[in-house]
Amino acid sequence: MPCLVALLALISPRLALFALWLFSDLLGDAFESWVLPLLGFFLLPWTTLAYAAMWASGVNEVTGFEWFIVVLAFFFDLGSYAGGGRVRGD
Repeated sequence: MPCLVALLALISPRLALFALWLFSDLLGDAFESWVLPLLGFFLLPWTTLAYAAMWASGVNEVTGFEWFIVVLAFFFDLGSYAGGGRVRGD
């Protein structure tokens, strides 16, 4: 059961990014090219999602406290990679 929960936790930001890409223009507006969102989808999904959300929440740029949210999401991404090694015993 814990493996299923971990799998759903890892998939959920990617599903959110896919839904944003499919149903809105938020990713296209927040990023100038398609390369960064694609890399973010595979490598840093929480960071990509947080940047797009913070970009849309203000005046179409990320400033001030919004960067704290993006950095926090980056640490969530790093934690998901580091936590996997601890569970496996590496």
